[in-house]
Amino acid sequence: MGTLHLVRHGQASFGADDYDQLSERGNAQALRLGEYWRERGVTFDAVYAGTLKRHQQTLAAIVQGLGGATPEPQNRPGLNEYDSAALLRAIHPAPLPKPDTPELYRHHFRLLCDALAQWMGGTISPQGMPDWNGFADGVHQVLEEIRQQHSGQNVLLVSSGGPISAAVGLVLGTAPEVTIALNMRLRNIAVTQFSISHKRLMLQTFNTLNHLDTAEHRGSITSA
Repeated sequence: MGTLHLVRHGQASFGADDYDQLSERGNAQALRLGEYWRERGVTFDAVYAGTLKRHQQTLAAIVQGLGGATPEPQNRPGLNEYDSAALLRAIHPAPLPKPDTPELYRHHFRLLCDALAQWMGGTISPQGMPDWNGFADGVHQVLEEIRQQHSGQNVLLVSSGGPISAAVGLVLGTAPEVTIALNMRLRNIAVTQFSISHKRLMLQTFNTLNHLDTAEHRGSITSA
């Protein structure tokens, strides 16, 4: 069987005007993952990524760390993240303060979890977003393409917490509240692995950071 490596993007710019940019630390995280794989002789037969800037920047840094020898990426909008700002506006139309304190940070994510639950349950329809079933179907289509075309191969996929947790939920058949909990626990540049066969995808590992598990790199672990 092959292996699908699903990678959440490196640390982006949470709290900035443009979240969709890797921070300096996020770029270093992604570069380190590529180096880790190169040190272990890992290569990829196919590469998939979302089209957001943080996905493309993460992939570029991974490829740099790998030494540049990867297939042309297949960019898929179905791997793009949900619009968290639209979700929050759907349940809290008034502007929120910048989450620049621990309490405001926790408040931001409590609201986001509430909005996600309502979106997944069909209670709200955030502006400019598909419904939950449409979002999950976009992820499902990419997974089916990989299963059908890359069984027995090593595949890299770079995306965000929402699509990756949706992918895990689809494979395991989890309830919506479990999918939300998985989403909230995914760390930056964490690796989740599925085995790939002609018949199915199966979960092997979730949210691992082996590439940062050294005294030199443990301080680089982030979540937002």
